[in-house]
Amino acid sequence: MAVHYTCKHCKMSIGTLSHTVESSEELGINVLDNSHRDEVLTYAENGDIHVRAICEDCHEALTRNPTLYELDSFIQ
Repeated sequence: MAVHYTCKHCKMSIGTLSHTVESSEELGINVLDNSHRDEVLTYAENGDIHVRAICEDCHEALTRNPTLYELDSFIQ
């Protein structure tokens, strides 16, 4: 099983953990509430986990322009 991190704004691949993960505690998934877990995680048929996160570039843009949080998508 691999864990793939992708930016939820620009869709850029942030990285992949390809080693076997033993538990949700190792990933920190256990601390997410159900609605947040459903929002950021998807599971592939092969057991891979896909995590929607925010890359450094999008985080910087959001930090400089907080009004961008109001938009569904700010990447043109």
